Amino acid sequence: MASENRLPPPIRPLERPYNYVSRALIAASYPLRGIYYFLRHPAFYPLFLSRLLPLSLLSFLVYMLLFTFAFLPQWAFLAIFHGRAAWFNAVVLVLGEGLVIVQGLFEGFFVDECRVDVFDATLIKEGFSDIVAPHRILFPDAPNCVKMLGKPTSPAVYQPWSLIQIVELIIFLPLNLIPYVGTPAFIIITGARLGTFAHYRWFDMRGLTKKERKKEIRGRMWDYTWFGTIAMVLELVPILSFLFLLTSTSGAALWTVKMERQERGLQAPPSAAVAAAAGDAQEHDPDEAPPPYEDNPI
Repeated sequence: MASENRLPPPIRPLERPYNYVSRALIAASYPLRGIYYFLRHPAFYPLFLSRLLPLSLLSFLVYMLLFTFAFLPQWAFLAIFHGRAAWFNAVVLVLGEGLVIVQGLFEGFFVDECRVDVFDATLIKEGFSDIVAPHRILFPDAPNCVKMLGKPTSPAVYQPWSLIQIVELIIFLPLNLIPYVGTPAFIIITGARLGTFAHYRWFDMRGLTKKERKKEIRGRMWDYTWFGTIAMVLELVPILSFLFLLTSTSGAALWTVKMERQERGLQAPPSAAVAAAAGDAQEHDPDEAPPPYEDNPI
């Protein structure tokens, strides 16, 4: 099976770099897939509109104040070293400062519960309610995956609030002062840290110990770095940052679904199998009279 996925002999020396690039692109695609998935399923909309829309408006005020009073002085200072590129670095620097403020004030206390709901609802939607059921009450007769969610029966955390993470953001913000490479370095370094929390909820539901979590993270650190980098870029978008928090959570759940299918050896989504079984049941109504007997062996 592994040989089928290998590159042709003439370019086989490039196999290792190819695998790294392929893994990076796949992992980086999941935050973007999450946007499409979230927007394609209206059942998720109330989670954002009812809980996070007010916070999005508050974050807009934070960014507006920063760009009004902090952008021009920082742009003028950076122009000394960066020249024409100073405006871009100044924008990222101000967005990073806004992210520190927003995370410190709102994210850890008001957003995490909503992200848990998005993660769990995505798993249920994709047919993996067996992962969620041991950890929260579910209502099987509910009209959609979000309304199926009941009260958690065990501690439910998507990304634990960490003062260390906020301090790291502050420490790495000065990287934006370095011409050309500083801003990409800031995004990748902070994104690598962010990416390691992508499956914290999944690890918790599986009952992994701290040592087992670290082992899994080390095995996928390259992938988590690029997932987190794209998620970090999305979090830097003013006003929409809270929406992108939820869509990246949905993307992390889709990534979980893929790995669960691989681990279980499933070729088709479980939800598709359930739908097929339901279709068969509709085709063969138990109350319907059986077909007439025909003595024809062909």
